[in-house]
Amino acid sequence: MKTFLLIGFILVSIASFSQDTILTKTDTNSILIHKDPRIDLLVQKQAEINEVTSREARRVGKGYRVLVINTNKRDEAVAAKTKVYTYFPELKSYLIYQSPFYKLKVGNFKDRKEAEDYLQRLKKYFPEGVYIMSDTIELKLEKDLETVSRN
Repeated sequence: MKTFLLIGFILVSIASFSQDTILTKTDTNSILIHKDPRIDLLVQKQAEINEVTSREARRVGKGYRVLVINTNKRDEAVAAKTKVYTYFPELKSYLIYQSPFYKLKVGNFKDRKEAEDYLQRLKKYFPEGVYIMSDTIELKLEKDLETVSRN
């Protein structure tokens, strides 16, 4: 939606730019162009938007998650998610609906060893159907880790 509005604003600015532009021919080899200063602001704003959106893309990578439950009953999936939050508040959980199944995946593990440790702990509460899966996970950037360690 922001992109659509930004494109519309750019088109309106370009239309007004063509009216405000003054071309002056000073000699046979040069042209002096007076441009609307709002175009530079638009370019700067677009660069900021690109930085923010690409920063989010850099926060994901390959890793592992633990599949806790795979069911076609929504209530079971929500109950499992509540149980995970109760016993493992440090794990981020992801409830995904892929018709007709609800899948509850937990964790953002970079290496399989860490996922296996949690797998054993999760099996105490979910004795059936708990598996480690390769997945795209959320990564913490070094900058984020430095901020956490300082506090």
